[in-house]
Amino acid sequence: MAWTEANSLARGMDPQLSLPSSCETLSRAFEQQSARTPDGIAVQLGDDCLTYRELNQRSNQLARTLRKHDLPSDGLVAVCFETSLDLIVSILAVLKAGAAYLPIDPSYPVERISMILEDADPSVFLTQDALAQKVARQDSGSVVCLDRDRRIIAAEDSGRLDDAASADNLAYVIYTSGSTGRPKGVMVTHRNALRLFGSTTHWFDFGPSDVWTLFHSSAFDFSVWEIWGCLLTGGRLVCVPHLVVRSPIDFHKLLVDEQVTVLSQTPAAFYQLVQVEEASAAGALKLRYVIFGGEALNFANLRPWFERHGDRTPQLINMYGITETTVHVTYRPVTLNDALNETRSLIGVPIPDLRIYLLDSELRAVPVGEVGEIYVGGAGVARGYLNRPELTAERFVRDPFVLDSPVLMYKSGDLARATETGDLEYLGRGDLQVKIRGYRIELGEIEAILADHRSVAQAIVMARRDGPGEPKLVAYFVRKKPSASTTAEDLREFLKTRLPAHMVPYAYEQLEAFPLTINGKVDRAALPAPRTTDNVETDSTLMPLERQIKDIWCEVLGTRSVGADENFFDVGGDSLLLANVHGRMQRALSLEIPVTDLFEFTTIRTLARRLKESSSPENLLVEAQQRAQKQRAALGRKREFGRSDAS
Repeated sequence: MAWTEANSLARGMDPQLSLPSSCETLSRAFEQQSARTPDGIAVQLGDDCLTYRELNQRSNQLARTLRKHDLPSDGLVAVCFETSLDLIVSILAVLKAGAAYLPIDPSYPVERISMILEDADPSVFLTQDALAQKVARQDSGSVVCLDRDRRIIAAEDSGRLDDAASADNLAYVIYTSGSTGRPKGVMVTHRNALRLFGSTTHWFDFGPSDVWTLFHSSAFDFSVWEIWGCLLTGGRLVCVPHLVVRSPIDFHKLLVDEQVTVLSQTPAAFYQLVQVEEASAAGALKLRYVIFGGEALNFANLRPWFERHGDRTPQLINMYGITETTVHVTYRPVTLNDALNETRSLIGVPIPDLRIYLLDSELRAVPVGEVGEIYVGGAGVARGYLNRPELTAERFVRDPFVLDSPVLMYKSGDLARATETGDLEYLGRGDLQVKIRGYRIELGEIEAILADHRSVAQAIVMARRDGPGEPKLVAYFVRKKPSASTTAEDLREFLKTRLPAHMVPYAYEQLEAFPLTINGKVDRAALPAPRTTDNVETDSTLMPLERQIKDIWCEVLGTRSVGADENFFDVGGDSLLLANVHGRMQRALSLEIPVTDLFEFTTIRTLARRLKESSSPENLLVEAQQRAQKQRAALGRKREFGRSDAS
């Protein structure tokens, strides 16, 4: 596939995808699918499920409730739920009511949630009573709680509503990290979202026999692909509980038990599943597709997977994506040859109704093989940033290569080069934005908040890979003078109140001054690696089980010592390394250890105490009885689904 004069990889399809008048919105497309598969299971959480007919009817009732709040055109409704049936009912109801949904992750700090609500000013806050008490602002408009108001909602008519939105109305607004310390809301229309599925259908054959997982937070745009990719094609959407998301072993078991066929994962999360399969005789998977996104994919990490499964079934696919251009931008099947021989991060070719340009600072196309910034044009380009006209004008710029009509392209900040074969090689960010565990993080946002601390004069945050595992955030700061000294724990706790967990650095280095380049700029390359200090606590003070845990932690973390009361995640650990710790501990101690225990008991001392308590004969008997009960329930549920599918 040859490059055009503008170095565009677009091919074959008109970038302005036209939608049938009968299917202009996501909600109307869902209704058409519901009419085709009314008795199929649409969404499931554990033993609870809703058919397409039931989901359609319940969302109609809630939509009528919402319409009583006089929602304006392109109005926003905040949706704040754990991953659940109510989340899906609510998202669908908001769209049927003619509004756009604003997903709020309830795990975010209250201050961040308040910042988003203040900026977006939603007309209605849709949630559950317990969460409303935690996160809803006193002035956040009308609050509708599905549990508290269930009888009122159920009294509404469940029949079809008239259209209240068109293809060019907003479907959702998702907030991403902002470089100034202020998150920014990306405005995506129904047209943007619907064309994603129409323009990729020739690569996939999704249908009613597919089982998908809702693994990601609704505030992360990968969830858009999971929810609508499933519900618009008649599949079954399995909601993954928060604790299962954090447990690779339990998640792998869910994939086996529910016979999941379509899996969307960040590479970091998928590597954990690969480790689970390596460490145990895991059950048989039924996957047809594994779709990567959110961060760079290291092909070499897939070798153990391909050795076990081959590279045909399931088909692994790498899809580079951007929230501002509607989830996915490129497509590239991954092969065994990639895992064995390819060292570059290849992301493939653009979705047919998108155009990719590699441009220099003057918006001139760079030659094949040279580095340029990725600009994306076409039907996926979002409307812009909510309430941020200056930033919208800066990042959504006129496409100079489309001459017949003024259209916009998105300036991504990502760097890439084109290969001779037409593949794109992703080279990372060209600014201070990074991706860690699939989350796009503006380092400037963390720096701005850290500089608000009473003792911090200057702050710099970097993503470093100084040891095993994923890159980790490290904060450097210069203390205000005069001011009281501050500790890493002080700064960590300060940031935890204002940032999501994935944006809180693990290490904090105080410097007298930042190193500078010859041009007077901060020399980030000269910033030192985080210092490792030997803990004064000697092994003689530890109990035998504590010493065993400490040895495993030190080996996995690549450090000489860890204090018995230090938090695993505060000394450089991450979820991928924790999966490694979990496997080693089970083998070394000959115990069945739930990985959720490692997330809950995150110090050597508390984990050792937990293991001693849980391994007592009485507790082992109780846990065995609980496992047997869950297996019987799962078997009964599987038989029930079998009857439903057969009907």
